[in-house]
Amino acid sequence: MNKVFKVGLIGCGHIAETYFRAHKYFNNFKIIKCADINNKASKICASKNKIKSLSVKEILNDNEVEIILNLTPPKAHYKVAKKALLSGKHVYSEKPLAINLKDGKQLLKISKKKKLYIGNAPDTFLGGGNQRSKELLEKNIIGKVNIGNAIFAFPGVQSYHPNPEPWFAKKEGGPVIDMGPYYLTALVNLLGPAKEVKAASLMKGTKFREIGIGPKKGKKIKVECPTTYFTTIVFKNNCIIRLTLSFDVIAHQRNHIELYGTKGSMIVPDPNMFGGSVFVCKKLGNPWKEFKTNKMSLGKINIRSQSSRANESPTNANYRGVGLAEMAYCIQHKKKHRCNGEISVHVLDLIESTMYSARTNKPKKINTSCKIPKIFTNQEINKIIR
Repeated sequence: MNKVFKVGLIGCGHIAETYFRAHKYFNNFKIIKCADINNKASKICASKNKIKSLSVKEILNDNEVEIILNLTPPKAHYKVAKKALLSGKHVYSEKPLAINLKDGKQLLKISKKKKLYIGNAPDTFLGGGNQRSKELLEKNIIGKVNIGNAIFAFPGVQSYHPNPEPWFAKKEGGPVIDMGPYYLTALVNLLGPAKEVKAASLMKGTKFREIGIGPKKGKKIKVECPTTYFTTIVFKNNCIIRLTLSFDVIAHQRNHIELYGTKGSMIVPDPNMFGGSVFVCKKLGNPWKEFKTNKMSLGKINIRSQSSRANESPTNANYRGVGLAEMAYCIQHKKKHRCNGEISVHVLDLIESTMYSARTNKPKKINTSCKIPKIFTNQEINKIIR
């Protein structure tokens, strides 16, 4: 029987509702207390979810709390995670791990020294879409992957987030920090660690963005960072991927990730989602073969009504929180978790190196590495899913 870990949530913002809903799906953690620097937000969250509201200091020092779920804005991730680790608690944070590589490495160092687990979103790569793609690649269905394309492009966070200011700020903003972790983590899971990036950036959108929803709807916020990046990533296996990340595109019809191998081509579904079909074509002119994921444990559609979040609609599978649940299981059984600090630091290295390369117009070598997680089997999933 799984132990149910007691979780303290810090950061009662837009994403918090998703993690509370994860209680429906996973059997080994429960959010019992919450905190926020905005005391009113914490009390509203506590009342809505029938838990106790504390100050940030109180929740960090609460002996009942075993894991801190860090849902603060990106610039606060490092500070909150560090305090949690030094308080003797395991940590699971929203992406990215920190807003610079130095801080990410420091968190990993502290966690190892204190013999504590540190985990990090995104966990979407544990879903049916990416896992089915990984399974097919390991079966060599398209041969050796040599090149590929990936794209995330839409009008910007301000269209669906009530507090989008951090995503347009100078040091923590832009699509590389916002959406880069989903694509980079998915690619690393499929292809292994990277060794070099070369990037260019543009600031082609307006100087101001208008918030589209929530109490600040209509308010204009200043854009202080590049809003489009074009990145060429060279992986250690010498595969080259061209990645576009943009907040300046109204609409497009390109696939999220395409991989081109010596025996065929593969379309990998949206790495910001858990489900979606994988498509493979092995001969020019032939139809694409569909590999469905809707019967996989983490590929089934589970969102039955439109929510306030852009990635939650009646056609989606959303199992955010599985990374936390899998980490909790690994803590109990003293195993290596998949959404681990090494992968998070490597992805953070890719993020920082992309921005450096775009800023300096120079290629940047990647100095970190990580091990590729094994396929997340149904047998393992069934141990933590309700």
